[in-house]
Amino acid sequence: MKTANDPRHQARVLVLQKLFADDFMDLKREELTIDELKSIDEIEKYDTPLYDELLKGITEKVQEIDDMITKFAPQWPLDQIKKVDLEILRIAIYEGFIANLTPPKVAIDEGIELAKAFGGSTSDKFVNGVLGAIYDQVKK
Repeated sequence: MKTANDPRHQARVLVLQKLFADDFMDLKREELTIDELKSIDEIEKYDTPLYDELLKGITEKVQEIDDMITKFAPQWPLDQIKKVDLEILRIAIYEGFIANLTPPKVAIDEGIELAKAFGGSTSDKFVNGVLGAIYDQVKK
């Protein structure tokens, strides 16, 4: 049974924090270290291989991921999507639909959980809608 302290969930939280922070960092500043990220939510144990794979894969496939978001959320240009929602979508799409690290339904569930924890009042519905549309298309 999944818990809030599940190492895979914690890895996703750290990836979300890293991607979100990178969006706002001044290029002249040093990047946040994993220890700094872990201290934000007092994370002690996380799935290191999953963290590394998500961060590397999302960075390498960001254009492919963003193309999927644009296709399945055409009414929302990328620059109008809340940054946290955008990063959550990137994580879930990479994990469940591009790299197939987890089953798509698990990636969707995790995306919704991240949106509830870190997004706005409608983030979970938005994330669910976009990921659900992708899932429906992939199922065909």
